[in-house]
Amino acid sequence: MLHIPGVLSREQVADMRRRLDESQWVDGRATVGTQGAKVKQNRQLPETSPLGLELGQIILTALAGNPLFFSAALPLRTIPPLFNCYAGGEHYGAHIDGSMRRIPATGQWVRTDVSSTLFLCDPDEYDGGELIVTDQYGEHEVKLPAGDLILYPSTSIHRVEPVTRGARICSFFWTQSMVRDDMRRSMLLELDQNIQSLRARLGDCPEMVGLTGHYHNLLRQWSEV
Repeated sequence: MLHIPGVLSREQVADMRRRLDESQWVDGRATVGTQGAKVKQNRQLPETSPLGLELGQIILTALAGNPLFFSAALPLRTIPPLFNCYAGGEHYGAHIDGSMRRIPATGQWVRTDVSSTLFLCDPDEYDGGELIVTDQYGEHEVKLPAGDLILYPSTSIHRVEPVTRGARICSFFWTQSMVRDDMRRSMLLELDQNIQSLRARLGDCPEMVGLTGHYHNLLRQWSEV
């Protein structure tokens, strides 16, 4: 799991919230399979909503300029972002995301390696609504400031707790990574972050050039592009 702060500016969030508050939400079960529909209770913008597609493009543009997202996800393809709303006790029980999703506009199938939730509300705007992600180390509770993103493996079981006050509005989407394996992506992220930290202190010394070459050779070996 990785917290990526400030994906959107406060101004971008405010504009999105204003427009989303005026939109028409539909039953969120329209975008899940049989298992998910049994435990999902929320509202979403339709996948083909012109507003959703426009706002989603703003998010994708922001992510394209975010080096931490690129380093962590190593994105090959990303599903156009969707938008959801939880209020009045709405929730999403424990589930795992489907392994494949299709982009409605093109019909192209995308493997879901990495899941992302981008928060569009501040934590004090609602009660409940925590994203709970379960892995081998236990349960991790996530409730981030507006404009921040949480990124985690799509192989994780997760849930959204009931919202008991206010409304929780988020964008969510999936990415097919150039590196399918979660552990290898994690290793590449750690190596890249250490390289960047050392470069800031030492510059491009011969050892730094060697480490950078090692990173790219691993990516070349493990990528599926």
